Amino acid sequence: MKYLQLFLISLSVAACVGSMKAPPPQDPKVARGRDLFFNETFGGNGRTCGTCHPARNNFTIDPAFIASLPANDPLFLPDFNPNLKENFENTKLIRQVGLIMENLDGFDDLKNKFTMRGVPHTLGLTNSIVSRAGPHAGWSGDGAPGDRTLRSFATGAVIQHFTKTLNRIAGVDFRLPTEEELDALEAFQLSLGPKQELTLPLSLKNPVALQGQTIFNDIKTGKCFACHFNAGANANPAVFGQGAGNLNFNTGVEDLPDQPGDLTGELIPPDDGLGTPGDSTFNTPSLVQAAETGPFFHNNAVETIEGAVAFYDGESFNNSPAGQALLKATGSGIEIDATQIVAIAAFLRVINAVQNINESKDFLNSYLNRSFLGNEIFDQLPDRAGHETDDAIIVLAGGGLHPVAVTHLRNALLSIENAKKKRSGRKQNLQNALAELDLAANDLVVKK
Repeated sequence: MKYLQLFLISLSVAACVGSMKAPPPQDPKVARGRDLFFNETFGGNGRTCGTCHPARNNFTIDPAFIASLPANDPLFLPDFNPNLKENFENTKLIRQVGLIMENLDGFDDLKNKFTMRGVPHTLGLTNSIVSRAGPHAGWSGDGAPGDRTLRSFATGAVIQHFTKTLNRIAGVDFRLPTEEELDALEAFQLSLGPKQELTLPLSLKNPVALQGQTIFNDIKTGKCFACHFNAGANANPAVFGQGAGNLNFNTGVEDLPDQPGDLTGELIPPDDGLGTPGDSTFNTPSLVQAAETGPFFHNNAVETIEGAVAFYDGESFNNSPAGQALLKATGSGIEIDATQIVAIAAFLRVINAVQNINESKDFLNSYLNRSFLGNEIFDQLPDRAGHETDDAIIVLAGGGLHPVAVTHLRNALLSIENAKKKRSGRKQNLQNALAELDLAANDLVVKK
């Protein structure tokens, strides 16, 4: 009888954890914004914000993810929508390089007046859209009409990407978002990713990553901290003054030879950056989740985080206005050797993995404790935790870093997968995953 009672109790607990009816979100506006972001087409061609910013791919797209999409995905509209066959997107560049078309200088000459850009992720925006010059959104800081705010960015995205025809007539080809929808979309996007920047230095356990952090913050070698203070998107206040915030620079990326987009043979006009006409400057992104969100730069010119770091040791950067300004301010350009490049990249990989682990734990704890914030689908929180854990594995293993932590992360991922398959052991499996994530985190950073 005793064992029967215990068995019935275990079934009751399993059923409760297995069903996990979603609690109400703590912020209904964020939940509303999430629904709009992934489901609302605004009366247009079938695209949503999530078409180019899918949650399961870190709110961006890259060629590997794009290759997994079906042929009728809205990303490939020109392939099956005759109204958008020309001068809307180049699906060859989408598939091969992950570049989408932007008409930032107006729609009066669609055949010639455009540029091709990668899709920036929407993580950690609370730390990356403020500057003395006003809000910056998009790769050039002017990826939005009017006041360049995140709300205007949503309006610009609907006009640019959601239209049924190239006439782009509001009320015919799409409907513009309402004020309430813009507020909700902004709230949702600001809820994503880290809410606070790091405070460097961190007590990293890997000696290569630790040295990379030192080089990153060294005014004589890496000098990265000048524009990426605390590895974020904001300028160093000691260099650019208090309140400088998120700035634009001409770093010479447009001058890189043999860019993947150009090698396809497709037409890609020069990108003039901020303004109309542009001043050739581009916005500084955060580096906390850089290692998992390549390709890098506004034109997807570089595939790996190591290559992105190496760019700053090359002629294109050191001859650029930003490179020359750095030379004038510090007395030398950036000269870093292969081992130093790898070290800086290792540092960026480790802080990326730490963020992955923290987010995975947050998702699992939210699911188990029912403390639901509402910027995810509640029933999919274990899935999202699995994605973040897998990202951490890829980021660390890609740099040959922390094999012990990678083993713990693989164990965590296995437990998450088991929880999704076995209702009766779901809670225990998720708790096991949390324990493995803690062990992985302890292998990366010294606990305070």
